[in-house]
Amino acid sequence: MKIIRSIQDMQSYTMRLQMQGQSIGFVPTMGALHEGHRSLVRRARDENDIVVVSIFVNPLQFGPKEDYKRYPRRFAQDEALLVKDHVDVLFAPGADAIYPQGYTTVVDVPALTRTLCGPFRRGHFQGVATVVAKLFEIVQPTRAYFGEKDYQQIRVIARMIDDLAMPVRLVACSTVREKDGLACSSRNRYLSRKEREEAIKLYQALYLGRELIDQKIMLNPQKLVRRLMDVLKTIPHGRVDYLSVVDPVTLEPMKRIHRPALLAGAIWIGKTRLIDNVIIP
Repeated sequence: MKIIRSIQDMQSYTMRLQMQGQSIGFVPTMGALHEGHRSLVRRARDENDIVVVSIFVNPLQFGPKEDYKRYPRRFAQDEALLVKDHVDVLFAPGADAIYPQGYTTVVDVPALTRTLCGPFRRGHFQGVATVVAKLFEIVQPTRAYFGEKDYQQIRVIARMIDDLAMPVRLVACSTVREKDGLACSSRNRYLSRKEREEAIKLYQALYLGRELIDQKIMLNPQKLVRRLMDVLKTIPHGRVDYLSVVDPVTLEPMKRIHRPALLAGAIWIGKTRLIDNVIIP
């Protein structure tokens, strides 16, 4: 596996691949890789000639009181996993390369950030869109792979791709879960054993919501959310940011539940913020 840290070296490598007519599958990450990331890598490996994975902890998508400094960084372990998964290139630029002195350009997709995580993480999706746009420009991928756990992120990036006519296909991949249903996340490492047991209640609440919708028992969003909040209130160290039923394209709240729909939530377990969702197809 080749490790590239320079933007210029990455662009030169990409240019050679394009001249050879090879397809590039790209998996952008912030490291601390888990099975969710690895599932994206395997999908990219199956569908492309070359697989590029980036590791870059993006300061622009962290708020002033968020966990940028303590976000898990485990480059050696990540590198070993990517070698095992037959990745061709690991792109690992520094922050000063991505955001050199005097950098001012940002990408904003405001229509899709008014709901869900948007009000709770001001500037987060602007940071996500900005770094992904820059990575796309550097790597020039044929396909880019993202997990549906970060559903709002996928919608923001898809809108950006369409609006800016970017020549990349976004591939959304199903959420990978641990055996008890907890969505794989780099932040799961923050949880104590007791908090880890409590965290599963978010998925249990969302799963219950899907069952109530599937069986047409509860199609009023307000009543459904109140019912699911009863589950989340049993978490001793929990604090709910939101629990919402939204349109899966616009991300706007639904007045009455119909298909398709997205049931999404974000909770704090101690000092750790977790998100999850279920898609009602």
